[in-house]
Amino acid sequence: CLVERGVPAVVIDDLSAGFADAVPEGIPLVRCEIGDREAVRHVLEEHEPEAVVDFAGLIQVGESVQAPDRYYGVNVGQTLALLDEMVRAGVRSFVFSSSAAVYGNPIRVPIDEDHPKDPINPYGATKRIVEMAALDYGHAFGLRVACLRYFNAAGAHPDGTLSERHEPETHLIPRAIDAGLGRRGELVVFGDDWPTPDGTCVRDYIHVVDLAEAHWLALKNLGAGAGPLLLNLGTGEGYSVRQVMDTVGDVVGTPVPHRVGPRRAGDPPSLVASAQRAQDVLGWKASRSDLKTIVEDAVRSRVG
Repeated sequence: CLVERGVPAVVIDDLSAGFADAVPEGIPLVRCEIGDREAVRHVLEEHEPEAVVDFAGLIQVGESVQAPDRYYGVNVGQTLALLDEMVRAGVRSFVFSSSAAVYGNPIRVPIDEDHPKDPINPYGATKRIVEMAALDYGHAFGLRVACLRYFNAAGAHPDGTLSERHEPETHLIPRAIDAGLGRRGELVVFGDDWPTPDGTCVRDYIHVVDLAEAHWLALKNLGAGAGPLLLNLGTGEGYSVRQVMDTVGDVVGTPVPHRVGPRRAGDPPSLVASAQRAQDVLGWKASRSDLKTIVEDAVRSRVG
């Protein structure tokens, strides 16, 4: 998104889950943790960025339940170190990759930004803590803050060059695609007795291209003096695990082999966004996030 607009950037990544070849040519990559104060300080002093966009962190709900110490240490502790160094360097804007997990089990759907925040797993709790910390840093130090609450990011760049690459892969759509293509064993569905229309979990899937556009608009708004911004990024439409499997099967031409397993700890039954505020504030609306397009782009990226 930034590269396509000719905006200079630098990437900090410890590559514990990322890949150096995903960084566009000509963009500097500094390999370190965001909690490495000395390394981050050097990057900020050398490049003097106007803004920092924070995508770093651990993201697996189930793992966060098993290893909360690791999640609080990385997602909270290291992000606070990053915020400290940003304030020291005089960085003006901060865009934080937050999550619908801050809401917990919804009491109403679609979920708007004023919905109570009651995370039900450590992952969601870490996102909420950083949101509150960032807002406090903004109030105390003049930092312009945007917290973007993703619902379920999915898909790939339409040209197939950028896509999900997790080792191991834990996200539903790429796992379903790989199962449908015979590249892995059957897909495990985590419970079919949820209080949803077909008994499987429902999620609001948002295309990564739409996500990227929202980040660009948030940066522009902060640069113009706006903020703080707390915004959902979703479509307002939810799809169940069964609907995802059916769509993947239609696209790849074969049913997705699967079996039903037990529920996964920390999963809410349904998460669907109201993204009206993002439309009102940023002029943003998802345009590529229908499920079939998401799956088609994801399949294209995985078959080459």
